[in-house]
Amino acid sequence: MQDNATEVTAAGIARLAGVGRAAVSNWRRRHADFPRPVGGTETSPAFALAEVEEWLRRHRKLAEVPLKERVWQQLAGHPDGPVTALVHAGCALLLIRDRPPVWLDISSGTDERLAALLPTALDEVLTPRVPGTARPGRTDRSRVNGQNPVNTQPAATPVTPATPATPATQATPATPPTPALAIPTAPRLLPSVPLLRGVAELAADRGARPTFEFLLGRHLDANPRQYTLTPPDLAGLMAALAGTPATVLDPSCGTGALLRAVADRPDRRLHAQDSSPELAALTALRLALHTRAPVHAAAGDTLRADAYPGLRADAVLCHPPFNERNWGHDDLAYDPRWEYGFPARTESELAWVQHALARLRDGGTAVLLMPPAVASRRSGRRIRADLLRRGALRAVVALPAGAAPPYSVPLHLWVLRRPDRTHAQPELLLVDAGRFTAEGRGGPDWPGVREAVLDAWGAFDRDGGVEERPGVARSVPVIELLDDDVDLTPARRLPPPADTDGAGRLADVRARLDETLRLTAELAPPPAEPVPSAASGRLPLTTVGELARAGALVMRTGGHGGRARVPVLTDHDVLAGTAPSGTLPESEEEPVLTEPGDVVLPVLGGGAVARVVDDATAGAVLGRNLVLLRPDPAALDAWFLAGFLRGTANHRQASSYASTATRLDVRRLQLPRLAPDEQRRYGERFHALDAFERALREAGRLGEQLVRGMYDGLTDGTIAPE
Repeated sequence: MQDNATEVTAAGIARLAGVGRAAVSNWRRRHADFPRPVGGTETSPAFALAEVEEWLRRHRKLAEVPLKERVWQQLAGHPDGPVTALVHAGCALLLIRDRPPVWLDISSGTDERLAALLPTALDEVLTPRVPGTARPGRTDRSRVNGQNPVNTQPAATPVTPATPATPATQATPATPPTPALAIPTAPRLLPSVPLLRGVAELAADRGARPTFEFLLGRHLDANPRQYTLTPPDLAGLMAALAGTPATVLDPSCGTGALLRAVADRPDRRLHAQDSSPELAALTALRLALHTRAPVHAAAGDTLRADAYPGLRADAVLCHPPFNERNWGHDDLAYDPRWEYGFPARTESELAWVQHALARLRDGGTAVLLMPPAVASRRSGRRIRADLLRRGALRAVVALPAGAAPPYSVPLHLWVLRRPDRTHAQPELLLVDAGRFTAEGRGGPDWPGVREAVLDAWGAFDRDGGVEERPGVARSVPVIELLDDDVDLTPARRLPPPADTDGAGRLADVRARLDETLRLTAELAPPPAEPVPSAASGRLPLTTVGELARAGALVMRTGGHGGRARVPVLTDHDVLAGTAPSGTLPESEEEPVLTEPGDVVLPVLGGGAVARVVDDATAGAVLGRNLVLLRPDPAALDAWFLAGFLRGTANHRQASSYASTATRLDVRRLQLPRLAPDEQRRYGERFHALDAFERALREAGRLGEQLVRGMYDGLTDGTIAPE
């Protein structure tokens, strides 16, 4: 009964069958026995998963639903929503990992027995791992509101002591913080039992933690506008700047990426809070599966209702919400956390900065991700000045564009330290990592960013200063910064990068451009020869779908996760003709690896593009929104296939159109039935056109580089106008 309660949308059916959504729409129109909708809306109907699977098998659209896809569809179509399903799955996975005999015992009977016994088993495993977890029927706040022993180490007396925020001094919160997790009751668990059995089967193959990471990654990927994520490379950099703390707080934890990146140690304790109860619960489970350290997690508005007012952590890591107006300005005017000044209504980020400092022990470190405007807005200059004077703000790091959402903005990192002594001549470290911006959408050169930032911070933290690197790093005396603006933007305080050979570098670009232009002229196709009208009869056609069914090619779709540190071929790489530049969420999902001779097509955007994988691209992971066609060399020439799939009319007839996007149904793309020799003749011509196109693209890139370098050289005085 529970299986039938799981619903799946048309997009989910398309994923199960490996087709486009247009194919699902065609099936609904052409087959009278296609399952009827059981929910959803008229424009976005939902279907019973069990009925869909049976129909797909009956019509030979699907041999067998992969276990991971079945589990995902059960989760996505859960009657109580995917987040509830994720929480139930995470609780079960924690039990499976920590006490497998208990799970085997309670899962050996009926669904009703499993649901009845599971709450008690979860109580035994969750309570020690996530202190403060609410038991069925009550909300346990004894571990929230700062009553748990979070840091027993004696703290040195600060130069300017902070008054701990207590219930008597804080503004009364509208909604007090609550535990992040509550053990679900048997009636709530019963609809999840089929999902939990599938999750257990998946965990037996993958492991508990990778299974949860796979399901969470799929959920986040399916709802990109609902969540602001902290990329793993950025989280790792922020954690490295914080060192190896024992007690760590993230007051705006999101999906837990920052706390997950902290280096492990035996006495580590993690504290998390988020205003979203959903994210707080998912973070608690994610961290509990990731580490053996106790995880204290709470749901509530951190600024208005702090769950840890008595905490003095070794480190605070935070990716706060940006540009909030309703952060509590009117309610928190007399809050004791504002040691450095009361933030303006438009300066919510400076409220988060001071909250982080208030939750640190003396000498503790905080690392916050900030929008660049916070370094220069006039409304925050007094607070910035006081942070500098008292030695609390230690470094401002400008990241390359693309480091984190919003990807078009070069965000900043602020490194702060709660003062434990007075600096005789305080300085501020300024680092600009903008030079490590990478071409395309693959993100910055993270190894370069990490090396530059950590080298500068390590030297500054150890010696109190750093050797100046023009355009990259400089330690600036605070007195130089305390002007009318208190502008802390690194690019405005760093000397320009030394470029002693700007003219020589541009001469090299010019030489490469000349050679590329000569090659482009040689590769230009000869004048087109018109086909005589008598010979222009229509060739017999077949489709990609028919070729796949006949075994002439294999079709694969891009994944949603994969092994770490493997280059990913993205749809942008295919469109731009660049090397693999992407990343996918880390998971145990088996990625699709490209091979020489594969043909790769993007399915979104409407561009008539097909790329043949060469030796340089082979081995990359196939990214999202891409379809891979692997032809049998004995039946199909790869260049012949790619060339005909690029036809504009071909794409038009195989595409479906929404109000804002175009989606390609690859199975409907057509190509003529030709003998192998004739295929190779076409393939050679298509290959030559591809070489010409790549040469044109390279000439354009070098031309832009030359023009930009000339403008920069003439304006900064490194190139003479003669």
